[in-house]
Amino acid sequence: MGIVVQKFGGSSVADVERMRRCSRWVMRAVDAGHRVVVVVSAMGKATDRLVELAEEAWSGPGTMAFERGEGGEVRVKPGSGPPRREVDMLLSTGEQVSIAAMSIVLEAQGQPAISFTGRQIGMTTDASHTRARIESIDAGAIRKQLDAGRVVVVAGFQGVTPEGEITTLGRGGSDTTAVALAAALGAEACEIYTDVDGVYTADPRIVPNARRIDWISYEAMLEMAALGAKVMHPRAVQFGARYGVPILVLHSQQEGPGTLISERIEGMEKIEVAGVAIKADLGRVTLTGLPNKPGVAAAIFAMLADHQILVDDIIQTVVPNGEGGSAVTVSFTVEHSDLADLPPVMDKVLEAVGGGKSTIDVGFSKVSAVGVGIRSHAAVAAVMFRALADAGINIANITTSEIKVCTIVEKADGERALRAIHDAFGLGGG
Repeated sequence: MGIVVQKFGGSSVADVERMRRCSRWVMRAVDAGHRVVVVVSAMGKATDRLVELAEEAWSGPGTMAFERGEGGEVRVKPGSGPPRREVDMLLSTGEQVSIAAMSIVLEAQGQPAISFTGRQIGMTTDASHTRARIESIDAGAIRKQLDAGRVVVVAGFQGVTPEGEITTLGRGGSDTTAVALAAALGAEACEIYTDVDGVYTADPRIVPNARRIDWISYEAMLEMAALGAKVMHPRAVQFGARYGVPILVLHSQQEGPGTLISERIEGMEKIEVAGVAIKADLGRVTLTGLPNKPGVAAAIFAMLADHQILVDDIIQTVVPNGEGGSAVTVSFTVEHSDLADLPPVMDKVLEAVGGGKSTIDVGFSKVSAVGVGIRSHAAVAAVMFRALADAGINIANITTSEIKVCTIVEKADGERALRAIHDAFGLGGG
């Protein structure tokens, strides 16, 4: 019998009734002859309540020691907040509640089940608290229970260091846990159950005529996720691609075919654009008058990494400095949540490289078209830029790769730009 890993997010297991609905998919897989591993997140708003508790314990409510990324993930702001080790100890308790409750729900239906924390399955990570990376998984304990006829319910989002310290995986942690387990177990598939019925050509809340995609490659899904699509996190897609795990995105509360994420298939180059995505709230940093010498870029981005500031698009140009020489201009975008930490970091950067000036602008969005066929269809960029021009939308920056074309536009134009590009490529349903 093959193994199937099923992951249910926090909204899908927000209460016992929703857990019972999720158990239908578990029992269906069992009845079909599969051995099933279930990965669950903390119930509903449980993580929010734990964050509030941590903030109150640290220095009172409203201290903003924590922040949230685009996918709703929690992280401690750089340079502030309680000890990360203790944050992990606290936040990891949310999943322990949900795995026990889900196991009880299954047992009540006559299906033997057992719950495991990350420590109990040997989900070994590095020691980067609140943002740990998976290093290895000891699948022996899970296999033993599967062989005994049990459904194994595993806590997502958490692991343990070789020294026994509890860690959490940060962004996309439960999705990453599920796909990593599927890889370690040699599972037939990893089913991600969420509150949408698949991956869409665009966010349907912004683009009403967006349609569900039946199939998308790892490569294209990875770009869509990195560029703002919130259904899957890039880390989980990377695991799937690396180990060849097919990922199926499904709705947890209703029937439907979902979206399959897998390796490329025949005829893939015919798919010029699979979808469009938006990152809605970015800031842009421009460093001018930098010395034109080796090591400047390395110094800039090493310091940003040290302060845990995530950088998006990067553009570097060399311009005459009016003195017979040249200077470097570097421009990059960051998420809005990181802007408050930037000014002192930029001062340190300029001091380290030996001069220059920094400017920080706010109010940008990144709108992108993604598709594996872009590499062989030169007209894609032209169509995209014409759509924006016809809509009267100015482009601040452009970056491209073999499978994506990205534009930075004013935030006020972001959603309109998304709809214009979506329509230009005929991605709408109906």
